[in-house]
Amino acid sequence: MAEPAIINGLSVDVEDWFQVGAFENVIERDDWNGLVDRVERNVSEILDMFEEADVKATFFTLGWVAQRHPALMQRIVNSGHEIASHGFDHARVFNFDRKSFGDDILKAKKAIEDASGVAVTGYRAPSFSIDQRTPWAYMELADQGYAYSSSVAPVAHDHYGWREAPRFAFQPLPWSDLVEIPVTTAEFAGRRLAAGGGGFFRVLPYAFSRWAIRQVNRRDERPAVFYFHPWEIDPEQPRVQGAPLKSRVRHYTNLDVMSEKLRQVISEFEWGRMDMLAHREASKAVPLAA
Repeated sequence: MAEPAIINGLSVDVEDWFQVGAFENVIERDDWNGLVDRVERNVSEILDMFEEADVKATFFTLGWVAQRHPALMQRIVNSGHEIASHGFDHARVFNFDRKSFGDDILKAKKAIEDASGVAVTGYRAPSFSIDQRTPWAYMELADQGYAYSSSVAPVAHDHYGWREAPRFAFQPLPWSDLVEIPVTTAEFAGRRLAAGGGGFFRVLPYAFSRWAIRQVNRRDERPAVFYFHPWEIDPEQPRVQGAPLKSRVRHYTNLDVMSEKLRQVISEFEWGRMDMLAHREASKAVPLAA
């Protein structure tokens, strides 16, 4: 009898086109209210895609977005998906201290819970910005009652990354049940490769992502963690002028093919919510080395 397929974690980081890290030095936070809102139409399209494929996912949502779109938050929950926190307004964790980080995640949690009507137990740091500089972040998450985080990219990257972190589930605090579920990496020739979705999935050939997910499922016998953003399926979004060329190339490349690639990966592998994955992986979580 064939072994049951591994259920991978499917996630959406709910933020609008003007809230991304690539443009944080070009678009002022105070200008957000006056910009064209595309997040509702894009998330609605994603919900339709997931319903068509009969898959469930986790929507890591900015509190700023939740406050402005309560009906959308309720649709996410009513469709059987998990809603979780992505912080309030996409500030990176390593730019906080512990107190200001605690204030941010508390404000986001309240906004999301008020809008959705359900408890929030999961967190993903904007731009995977929990790393070796922020040991207090896990203490604050545990103190505020979070069950899991998916906030670490265990790679070296010019914008983020914690290269020394474990590739799979780990327990960041010896006194807490809080579990960290890093985004997926693959291994090739002794190197870790980012392979969990986002821009890498959109820009690189689909065959790379298929190979990476199969490696994690078959060789490592662990679930993959995959993410993307609503703006990545939206080729009609406004174009930002004045951003660095590298940022513009990363942000706008292959927006027109992302939806079809998503349908392909969703149909080829098994997917589920991140809270369910965290529950299953908790027993395998290794302690974080001091």
